[in-house]
Amino acid sequence: MQFWLLLLLALGLASDAATVSLVNGICHPRRPVQLGLACGLVFGFFQALMPLIGYFVGISFFYVISGIDHWIAFALLAVIGGRMTMEALREKEGPQPLRKLSLRVLLLQAFATSVDALAVGIGLGVIAANITAAVCLIGAVTFVCCFVGVQLGRLAGNRFSRRAQLLGGILLVVIGLHILVEHFGARNF
Repeated sequence: MQFWLLLLLALGLASDAATVSLVNGICHPRRPVQLGLACGLVFGFFQALMPLIGYFVGISFFYVISGIDHWIAFALLAVIGGRMTMEALREKEGPQPLRKLSLRVLLLQAFATSVDALAVGIGLGVIAANITAAVCLIGAVTFVCCFVGVQLGRLAGNRFSRRAQLLGGILLVVIGLHILVEHFGARNF
């Protein structure tokens, strides 16, 4: 597989993770470098791990997961986004106490946004792509996109606070819905 095609694939896979990282930056604007590194490492790890698993598990597992992968991603993002939205609606205006993003939530976000990378790994196996290069590039691109996403989110979060958290929660739910629509739309064509 040509490098530029692999780079485009990596950017496509990183887009959901980068968007969720942007939301994390909005909702947790303090310590942006540490949060950016955490998001980059966790999301990058999952985005690299899933194609590797898909590559080695093969086509037979694809048929099992392809029927529910979109529902898993939607459910996780909807729950996390719904919770953020409800917290934003309950908050009062004014200075807010420091919020901390739990490792559990970060892992759930990373898993939810990387499920589609499993199918990509299966595809990479079918075309006999260099899985080492693919996994390294996907992980690195995701790391950079997520780190930048957190920094951009922090800038927006500092300006819009409660409204930004509300928007971020809604955005996570919309990403989950997009995954569902994309899945069902792809089946119709």
